[in-house]
Amino acid sequence: MAGKSVAMTDIRSLPHQIYHRRKCLWLCSSAGNLESGEVLGPQILRRGKLPEVVGKDAEMTAKLTSLRRPYVPFPLLGNRHVETIFGSFFRSRPVIRYRRECLRMADAGTVALDWPVAGKEAEVWNRELPVNSPVVILLPGLTGGSDDTYVRHMLLRARRHGWRGVVFNSRGCADSPVITPQFYSASFTEDLRQVVKHVGNCFPQSNIYAIGWSLGGNILVRYLGQEAGNCPLSGAVSLCNPFNLVIADEDFHKGFNNIYDKALARALRKILKKHERLFEGIRGEYNIPLAAEARSVRDFDEGLTRVSFGYKSVDDYYADSSSSLSIKYVQTSLLCIQAENDPIAPSRGIPRDDIKANPNCLLVVTPHGGHLGWVAGDDAPFGAAWTDPLVMEYLEVLENSKKESQSPRKIDGVHIPMVDSIQI
Repeated sequence: MAGKSVAMTDIRSLPHQIYHRRKCLWLCSSAGNLESGEVLGPQILRRGKLPEVVGKDAEMTAKLTSLRRPYVPFPLLGNRHVETIFGSFFRSRPVIRYRRECLRMADAGTVALDWPVAGKEAEVWNRELPVNSPVVILLPGLTGGSDDTYVRHMLLRARRHGWRGVVFNSRGCADSPVITPQFYSASFTEDLRQVVKHVGNCFPQSNIYAIGWSLGGNILVRYLGQEAGNCPLSGAVSLCNPFNLVIADEDFHKGFNNIYDKALARALRKILKKHERLFEGIRGEYNIPLAAEARSVRDFDEGLTRVSFGYKSVDDYYADSSSSLSIKYVQTSLLCIQAENDPIAPSRGIPRDDIKANPNCLLVVTPHGGHLGWVAGDDAPFGAAWTDPLVMEYLEVLENSKKESQSPRKIDGVHIPMVDSIQI
């Protein structure tokens, strides 16, 4: 597999790029027409607006200089759908080479960890890091992986700051091998638990952190709540977390949001098709034909996901998997970053009261940004998201406060055998 990118290799040729970018422009135009009332006037575009900040840690807030700058969307990109689509299609893609490490989980399933080993900026990647350099685990969104542009930008920024990064590709994502008839879900945290233990054992002198986007953020926050005071992570960041999956599901089928629903369903179908032989003859309430032909994420979850994880209905699955229920139990430093106009993670689902009541949590809500868009800041419109400097600044503050007062840490945990290690 040498020389092969981890995912999305089928759309990287120039003709496909041209086709998809033309389609993107059409989608942006359609989105702007559908919600023209959200397009910002010139005065607002120039002035911007400071993010909403919720939390009790005034000392931390004071140290985050990024919060003193207003959020100013790039001109003509203030519409939530335009920002979402533009960030997805037009954000630059840093050149990074990975070493893939496949881990067998306790239930015999497999996940893939992609460790960046080289990139275009040779001076960044050739610099040897100290053995105790902090490590950050990245959890992409639904069906996402190490090829996603927002993931690559964060890896590059972390490396520039002297951090090690690793991408946790869930079962079936980014060509992660699937050897059992089970993928992953919004409720399933056991794979993350074992990955954290493994990474901690690989770097016993380092503090371990995690960043999760969208569904990855939901899984991360659930994990933090479950671990409570026993969490081995030194800090975490959640971005565009849907939090309340019942509310998110309600909004997912409205208006222009159907575009996202169909796109994610298509990505889920593609993963299932690649591994459909594992599900042949499977017993129980599974409806594999429904999942294989799913036109919505809900259809896929009805046919496969909710059954795999023991739920009686999709609604039960969404209600139980909502990370909004976990916030009150989090005892690890956590930064949650949301966009007020996020079409996929509705702001009305943010557990503001629980975050405000938890001294370990800090919430930042930008007035605009869409879903994983945040096309603003010094790197706009094609560079890293507006949130990236804030995320790095938060993690650096945590690390600086820990490294002088904390002795080397060893994570206790079971040995996780490596299935394979390949150079990519």
